[in-house]
Amino acid sequence: MPGFEWIGEEERAALNALMDEGGVFFAHGFTSMRKAYHVRELEAQFCEHMDLGNALCVSSGTAAIKVALKAMGVKAGDEVITQCFNFVAGLEAIVDCGATPVIAGSDATLNMDPAQLEGLITPKTTCIMPVHMLGVPAKMDEINAIAKAHGIPVLEDACEAVGAKYKGQFVGAVGDFGVFSLDYGKMITTGEGGLVIAKGQDDADTARHYHDHGHMNLPDRPRGRDRAAMPGYNCRMSELNAVVGKVQLSKLDRIWEETKKRYMALEKGLSDVLDGRAYPRDIPEGAEPTHDTFIFGTKDDDLRQAVIDHLTQTGFGTKNLPDAMEWHCSFYWEQFDFDIKTQAAVDTQALLLEQIAIPVMLGIEISAYEQLGQELAALIRK
Repeated sequence: MPGFEWIGEEERAALNALMDEGGVFFAHGFTSMRKAYHVRELEAQFCEHMDLGNALCVSSGTAAIKVALKAMGVKAGDEVITQCFNFVAGLEAIVDCGATPVIAGSDATLNMDPAQLEGLITPKTTCIMPVHMLGVPAKMDEINAIAKAHGIPVLEDACEAVGAKYKGQFVGAVGDFGVFSLDYGKMITTGEGGLVIAKGQDDADTARHYHDHGHMNLPDRPRGRDRAAMPGYNCRMSELNAVVGKVQLSKLDRIWEETKKRYMALEKGLSDVLDGRAYPRDIPEGAEPTHDTFIFGTKDDDLRQAVIDHLTQTGFGTKNLPDAMEWHCSFYWEQFDFDIKTQAAVDTQALLLEQIAIPVMLGIEISAYEQLGQELAALIRK
């Protein structure tokens, strides 16, 4: 989650330059008043940086999920398979399309368990949406194989995994669609914002139409005389967000490298003790996480509480597990009108209750993570 930690003079200069070049905050039109289209530039730069094909900037990660679902044709009466360990936004977007969420549980990766997937597919299933939670890619080979066998498209929720890779490919481009969040707590930030990635050009066009009130943006027509391709909605990103996003994107590789150094320092300190009273989160073969969150678990309640107390006292804190678990586990979401306490959800909640998630922050020195690893290892050995 370190993108906001590196907001500085470069972002300030980009915002000032936007004002100096005409001060147009809207992503469309006003041609005579502006010198650039920053949202469109951010889309192009994101595609180039991550080799992701078609990218569409939107107003949030939540909006990105809904736009992608709409582009996939998800509608009332459909079912979308996703996972229990999630952020509430994923289910909100599914329900907002009129579809029904179907919940898979987690395996040791804490992401979607592919072994449960086949049994959840019905004739109503129109999308499978794995979520790369807290920076770790899901087992996409297995998920894609099952989806392909049933002719069901896969939407990767990579909102929490900007910059992560799966077998050499950036997540978000491994399935048929991908979505990212650029909110204030992500690897890079635009304050609020998100992106939709679509492999197919027709799908990309549909997403672009929907996010902009259905506008086709025909080049031979002024915007006020443009045609609508479909009923749409307003999920657009502003130029203000985009100029910050371009600067942040230029920092992503360095953010990833510095985050990994701190993660590895913590992992080294704990490597000898995560095999008994405590155990590590499983990282799928070929996965390269964002390294912005270090997670391990223990079945020993006293040990878990001792670790959490130590993290609180030393100022490191925790991240989602356990401090915001109620917003990241469908077991708790009684606001939705479907069975939230399936066996998969019950089992996943029990698994998550064993976990401790440590945020990795660039404002904390590598040596501090080395020391933390040693201190936590001593707690575990007791």
